[in-house]
Amino acid sequence: MPQVMVRGSDLHPVMLGPGERLVFGRDPHSAAGPGPGRVELRLPGCAPHVSGTLAELVVGAEAAWLRWLGAGEGRLSSLLDAPGGARRVTLVRDMRALLDDGKNELIVLAGKRVGIDLYTDLLMTFTVHYTAVTEHPMASVHHDTELKPHVRKGQLTRRSKEWYVALALAEPWLAGDDDSPFPPTNRRIYERIRAWRGGDAWNLERPQRVDDAIRAVSQIAFGELADPYSEARSGRIQNPRFAVGKRVAEYRLVTAEDLDEVEQAARDF
Repeated sequence: MPQVMVRGSDLHPVMLGPGERLVFGRDPHSAAGPGPGRVELRLPGCAPHVSGTLAELVVGAEAAWLRWLGAGEGRLSSLLDAPGGARRVTLVRDMRALLDDGKNELIVLAGKRVGIDLYTDLLMTFTVHYTAVTEHPMASVHHDTELKPHVRKGQLTRRSKEWYVALALAEPWLAGDDDSPFPPTNRRIYERIRAWRGGDAWNLERPQRVDDAIRAVSQIAFGELADPYSEARSGRIQNPRFAVGKRVAEYRLVTAEDLDEVEQAARDF
């Protein structure tokens, strides 16, 4: 019979057994009242764009699973002790995902506020077959869900130079070549945009202009908290454009549908 230990930054560990449910988010107490076996967990320091009721963890007699209730997305991954190896799942509203034996990690992009307009990822872990003491945080005042910071503060303008650079940079992830993706060079970015736009690529034949555009995209994707170029200067990130390309795809600043659209436009030239 499964038992699940829930952990997270600034959270007391919560242990659930069969027949129990954990509803968590920025303000889960604003949702429907408690029922049999239901536990509500407010996530401390949650960013205002995170849904009040983010997800529900259900522990059954034979398995445990997450039901995603939030308006945004979550990324669930299990580690190598899962049957068949590691896996990654993108969770969207009303989706259910079984938890594997061992450690399962949930990431909500930019889901934790750490300062004024500064955000970092919200990380929770769900460890199946683990024992600890359960504690429950107190309720909070309900606040309406806000938009993600990159939507509120500077979403990429569609068809702008930066939008095309983001698309070319994230192409390996958008095209599904993310097993061992290699971020494109400045020359490759320029050539892809020139092909998509029928020969017009602004001034991106100059490598410095590509670098400038990537830095602008990075500011939208990461904000001021974790600029990968600053991290690279400090020696903590070896390849900042890899980090930016991956983040752009995860944030859906550009999408696979956008890539299909520009590819079709290129064929029409």
